[in-house]
Amino acid sequence: PENPVIGDRSFGANANIVTKLGIQTVKGLKSQNVISVVKHFPGHGDTFVDSHIGLPSVNHSLDKLKSFELIPFQESIKNGVDGVMAAHILFPKIDADYPSSMSKSIITGILRNYLKYTGVIITDDMTMGAITKNYDIRSAAVKSVNAGCDIILVCHGHDNEVAVITALKSAVSKGTISKARVDESVYRILSLKRKYNINDNLIGSVDVKKINGEINALLRTLK
Repeated sequence: PENPVIGDRSFGANANIVTKLGIQTVKGLKSQNVISVVKHFPGHGDTFVDSHIGLPSVNHSLDKLKSFELIPFQESIKNGVDGVMAAHILFPKIDADYPSSMSKSIITGILRNYLKYTGVIITDDMTMGAITKNYDIRSAAVKSVNAGCDIILVCHGHDNEVAVITALKSAVSKGTISKARVDESVYRILSLKRKYNINDNLIGSVDVKKINGEINALLRTLK
């Protein structure tokens, strides 16, 4: 909680408490047909640089991550979490060149192979300073897909969205990203959409005030 970047967006600094509260949150979301995603893999707690502004670097070894940061992720995977968001953090003892969101050693090596996670992986926003100030967003997106990420998150700028889509299409046509790699991600995404009965049909407007009122009413009962 004292982390200036994450602060009270975290459940705390105790891995067991974070695990217990995180799992219950996942279960609550899923009970209401809401896709659950845990973040920021493999752990954002020991950073002192805001990844919205710059690229954080954490000098932890894999053994250190296994003993602490990975515990909540490992347990949430065992409890069926739907998605994992990859952080824009450099772990030089594991990959000296690329942040976790672009690192095959971290995404495929740790999350897929070590933790045996088979679900959807989404990057953090690729327009954050951690990426844009250190990498080209187009090549970063390609690197993330080849690292094992399924969804490239681009939150700001239509031009950025077009640039990333164009870069990914070009990489596939050139063979830089294999069609098999694309098929893996498409299968994971479609499987998740099918699980929650999500289709491409248009939906009516959502009554946000009503939803917020219901949430606030529930919160008042917990005080």
